[in-house]
Amino acid sequence: MLGLIQDLYAAQKDNQTFLHARFDLGENVLEAYKETIDRWLWPDVLRKQDTSVAKAKQAISNYKKAVGDSAGMAELMVFYCECAAGFCSDIVNDDESYFAALVRMFEQALVVADKLPANRRDALVARLDRVRGISEKFGYGVGDNMDFILAKYR
Repeated sequence: MLGLIQDLYAAQKDNQTFLHARFDLGENVLEAYKETIDRWLWPDVLRKQDTSVAKAKQAISNYKKAVGDSAGMAELMVFYCECAAGFCSDIVNDDESYFAALVRMFEQALVVADKLPANRRDALVARLDRVRGISEKFGYGVGDNMDFILAKYR
């Protein structure tokens, strides 16, 4: 069994990330997941990198499978929203499905954060409120939808 785990660890970086998260190895187990989210939501457009909502969401799903910690899940979801809003603000993005995914993740982040202790929840909600402020200028009803969602959970 130990040999199998060693082979899986050596075979693929995703397996390493999973095992590090599962066994709490390293200082910040969220960092690898955040790197993946950042890569797929805020790509280097000068290098002609594409966005991928699915791959960014997969990082959150992989963390959930590895650890499933609510505080970590909420942190990754809020980070997702920050990256997506930052990219849209920095690089003009008019992809309606990208915006729809941002709004859905915004609500999911609020749902998960709402179950955390007040000190952790409040910090995450404040970050989401900044995302909402950035998103007001995107159009497609993004800001209005976030206003409604935020009001529902306050």
